[in-house]
Amino acid sequence: MAKITKEAALLYHSQGKPGKIEVVPTKPYSTQTDLSLAYSPGVAEPCLEIEKNPQDAYKYTAKGNLVAVISNGTAVLGLGDIGALSGKPVMEGKGLLFKIYAGIDVFDIEVDEKDPDKFIEAVKAIAPTFGGINLEDIKAPECFEIERRLKEELDIPVMHDDQHGTAIISSAGLINALQVAGKKIENVKIVVNGAGASAVSCTKLYVSLGARLENIVMVDSKGVISKARTDLNEQKRYFATDRTDIHTLAEAIKGADVFLGLSKGNVLSQDMVRSMAASPIVFALANPTPEISYEDAMAARPDVLMATGRSDYPNQINNVIGFPYIFRGALDTQAKAINEEMKIAAVHAIANLAKQPVPDVVNEAYHVNNFTFGPEYFIPKPVDPRLITEVSIAVAHAAMKSGVARKNIEDWDAYRTHLRELMGQESQLTRQLYDTARRNPQRVVFAEGGHPNMLKAAVEAKAEGICHPIILGNEERIEKLAHELDLSLEGIEIVNLRHDRETERRERYAKILAEKRAREGATYDEATDKMFERNYFGMMMVETGDADAFITGLYTKYSNTIKVAKEVIGIRPEYNHFGTMHILNSKKGTYFLADTLINRHPDASTLIDIAKLADQTVRFFNHTPVIAMLSYSNFGSDQAGSPLKVHEAVAYMQKEYPELAIDGEMQVNFAMNRELRDAKYPFTRLKGKDVNTLVFPNLSSANSGYKLIQAMTPDTELIGPIQMGLNKPIHFTDIESSVRDIVNITAVAVIDAIVDKKKAGI
Repeated sequence: MAKITKEAALLYHSQGKPGKIEVVPTKPYSTQTDLSLAYSPGVAEPCLEIEKNPQDAYKYTAKGNLVAVISNGTAVLGLGDIGALSGKPVMEGKGLLFKIYAGIDVFDIEVDEKDPDKFIEAVKAIAPTFGGINLEDIKAPECFEIERRLKEELDIPVMHDDQHGTAIISSAGLINALQVAGKKIENVKIVVNGAGASAVSCTKLYVSLGARLENIVMVDSKGVISKARTDLNEQKRYFATDRTDIHTLAEAIKGADVFLGLSKGNVLSQDMVRSMAASPIVFALANPTPEISYEDAMAARPDVLMATGRSDYPNQINNVIGFPYIFRGALDTQAKAINEEMKIAAVHAIANLAKQPVPDVVNEAYHVNNFTFGPEYFIPKPVDPRLITEVSIAVAHAAMKSGVARKNIEDWDAYRTHLRELMGQESQLTRQLYDTARRNPQRVVFAEGGHPNMLKAAVEAKAEGICHPIILGNEERIEKLAHELDLSLEGIEIVNLRHDRETERRERYAKILAEKRAREGATYDEATDKMFERNYFGMMMVETGDADAFITGLYTKYSNTIKVAKEVIGIRPEYNHFGTMHILNSKKGTYFLADTLINRHPDASTLIDIAKLADQTVRFFNHTPVIAMLSYSNFGSDQAGSPLKVHEAVAYMQKEYPELAIDGEMQVNFAMNRELRDAKYPFTRLKGKDVNTLVFPNLSSANSGYKLIQAMTPDTELIGPIQMGLNKPIHFTDIESSVRDIVNITAVAVIDAIVDKKKAGI
């Protein structure tokens, strides 16, 4: 992990707009009518509806997706009592995490009040604004009373994350660590170093999960908490031990199975770890310096199962694994509380997730081949995209089952999809693609079987049920790579095109290709040599019907792939050119961009083909095309160069396809702004329409355009490149394609193959 300097941290918080969060409108506000609806007089109507039925606040306001992060600054991170205002950057940071991990909006509220009764009254007074309250960085023991009373006196979820967040995540980790160690929670001896809010909450939750109170020893700054001591508050007395033979951490730790540290750095020695039972579990959670370093613990006991609060070591206990999704499930059921049942449901959901195969995006984030459940991975990583669905759904189930939900979720599949869409993991378009492909999976050839992303994509596409993969490559290398990546190749065909057993097929393919291109100077010998190349061989599989679609491009230059595609597959007879398209799914809508890959400097005839292909491709995806043909000029204002070519292409398209919504040449700002375009150029054929298809004047602008959008708006989903105009379903990737990109293209290729077969009556 990179070292964080004071200068870098201050610059991060101060540069540009100060702070880390802002309020963003969710409704139109550009016209006077919009403003009249948003405020006076239109706003009176929802006010009156809420007056009649307060529950309608969830319907007409942001209450149902709004959480207050509230603190008085008395126990800020490792900084202590620094005051409410000084803690504001932390509360903003918590708001940021709520938003990026669960789509939850936050107001951070810093209350300058240390008196618990007055603090409680302040929170109660503002509670109607919110769907939930996250108490943060309030010192013990006041935090216990504050949370208890607010939970009793409010009808919305209240959770002090410093207590329960760590408790939930560490409990999930403990369940799994015990499974790895082969131990049962009811039998293990647990030593807890620290007796603050987190330690108390963690230990209570362990008891709820089956740990026995008599097997727990808690230690504070004065030593073992025993019943002989007279300086204990209510929380500490609950854990006071009857034992009189132990007084220090060193004495308590002997023979212990589990150490939980929520105290300060470097208080657990290597000798103490050596004195623990076999396969000891050490959760050293002090931050930034653990009670014992990972290196020292492993050196003392190679069999130790270790977790810390740090991201640069295995098994990080990080509250972000829990609180965003717990509140997500609570808000979506309009729950009155976050109760024990909901917390325990979150524990088991998190624990179970660590036992499932890890998504590629997680492996890539941590630069490993594959996380596998075991000593170095028994807690999910914070970047795991499945947390939003697994934890939120478990919490929502528990809210309904325990009777605190005011809104029931009826369709759990739809809710799961909603959560994925909320976080940009899935769009309606990709879901439709996958669903369509699953109904009739086709045989898809993956050219570069030795590339990790291609191999992972083939395995994932099979698991998704969208195709029957055929992988080209050396079977021994592919099997070795699959073993390294922990991938199952069951049911996947591997074809080594250079193997002797493929001789007959190579000869057959060569003969067909040579005959097909005989009048272009092709010979059988030349065609035979080409069959040792994966693109020629794979495309011939599709050409001859041995496969239905072909995916290539991770290793191969586009120019070579394009050449092979023209030779083997050919361009559809009604066109002289083919092209590619990228689909952009954004918050503003779905947009189709062409040609993003093939035609470098198209002339007017090429642009006509691209426009016609774009029209058909957009309809292929069940959208009605509204096409703007782009340039740096508008409607003939420049009479030379690329504007002239675009102008000529538009004239042809409008004459030959009078019903098609297409116009240009135009600048992209006029294409994307209907009001601006219609006011300035009222004669346009696009009047009153929102453009969804952009045809660029050359490859440079098209390729730069979609990549700029991709770089500037990371929440925009990109699908492509999608081939347009070849005789068979041959689709390309590029060297930067992720596993998900390739799977998305595979779904498109499958649908392409299905449509081709229907046209052919197969």
